[in-house]
Amino acid sequence: QVQLVESGGGLVQPGGSLGLSCVVSGSIFSMYTMGWYRQAPGKQRELVAVIVNDGSTNYADSVKGRFTISRNNAKNTMYLQMHSLKPEDTAVYYCNAAWAQFEYWGQGTLVTVSE
Repeated sequence: QVQLVESGGGLVQPGGSLGLSCVVSGSIFSMYTMGWYRQAPGKQRELVAVIVNDGSTNYADSVKGRFTISRNNAKNTMYLQMHSLKPEDTAVYYCNAAWAQFEYWGQGTLVTVSE
């Protein structure tokens, strides 16, 4: 019954910015470690950023300094603010929630960075 819904994907020019959101329903949001993953065609799904329930964050080296992950527990929402986007950022971005033995995934939202 836990559901994760991503939104905010779309087409953006190189160097541009885009914000993604993930809304979690059916659970106590603050209990989860939340993360953004992405998967480009022909590649493995990779971690983009993670935010623990204490607010601490970690980023993939490829996005450090450009992306910011955050969460609003009152709104059951996680965010990913992306700046200085590059063509190699093009991928389907997935929201992930993990707590104890439970792990959930959103359906993904496509981000395309191109002229």
